[in-house]
Amino acid sequence: MDFGTFLLLQSPSARSQEEIFARGVNIAQTADRLGFDSVWCAEHHFSTYGYLSRPLMFATHLAARTERIRVGSAVVVLPLHHPLVVAEEIAIADLLSGGRLDVGLGRGYQTYEFERFGHSLDESRERFDEAIDVLLRAFQGVPFSHDGTHYRFGETTVFPVPVQRPHPPIWIVGQSLESVVGVARRGFNLVSGGFGVPVERLRSFREGFDAVVTDREARRRVRVSTQRPVYVTRDRSELPAVIEHARWNMRVTLSLRQGLERVERGRALAVPFDSEPEDRDLLERYFIMGTPQECITRIGELRDAMGMDHFNANFWFGDLEEQQVLRSMELFAHEVMPAFS
Repeated sequence: MDFGTFLLLQSPSARSQEEIFARGVNIAQTADRLGFDSVWCAEHHFSTYGYLSRPLMFATHLAARTERIRVGSAVVVLPLHHPLVVAEEIAIADLLSGGRLDVGLGRGYQTYEFERFGHSLDESRERFDEAIDVLLRAFQGVPFSHDGTHYRFGETTVFPVPVQRPHPPIWIVGQSLESVVGVARRGFNLVSGGFGVPVERLRSFREGFDAVVTDREARRRVRVSTQRPVYVTRDRSELPAVIEHARWNMRVTLSLRQGLERVERGRALAVPFDSEPEDRDLLERYFIMGTPQECITRIGELRDAMGMDHFNANFWFGDLEEQQVLRSMELFAHEVMPAFS
């Protein structure tokens, strides 16, 4: 198993953009020094839930400020953009990073964002599938045209093309069996989970994956990843306060997913939802938090549940202080990662 770290660039208290982006760079450089394999940049718009609107742009910047770590998007919300523009951005990021780019792509889930771009979330799957077809043809670097439902253009050649051939590794976010089938058919990698997804749902997801993708070789080719908020400490008395920072992310994520968002003057507000898990339940089923040994145990449970070979650790959530984040990363790298090497 290899390990990445995830950057949402959020702030419940609406801290300055200079501070937020500087922290993102520092965390990426720390991950590079500590031996993490990758750093992933989210895409969000129009609220303090995520300051980062162009993940490939930031990934390119991080590649220039690091030495060996791979950089990636997690994810580019493909239906919000014209696929030819995305193809160009991917190729440039791959070129300037020296072939250190991974590409995460997703359909998106926030009505709030889609409406402001003049798109409908109901069309997201259609747009996503068609845009993938355009991307794969654009990466070939030869003239092509396209006459689809959502995108139409005459003969076009995209410059440059990715330096990784035929293209950088592509990771698709998916929860449904329909998404799984599409990922396996194209030979992409699969990401599932995140805030608000309990471990038993990931186990069910894996069972569905194995039932649908019956070819053993096809299953072997698909890498599987999940993401979790992570906090490693030797002092468990820290956990109640830390959990509240992660709970903010969970509340905002679920409210945006359900169309219950509250955004005031750009500031994302956490909306409590019915039957919220208690702290103990969050630690057992949703989060990776506690002592190094407790974190090893929880990651092992996730690995066994979904057969993952990549784990994406979200160390910075809510308004967690930077020094707490960096201490947690140090402990994770020195005492948790070696258990899975």
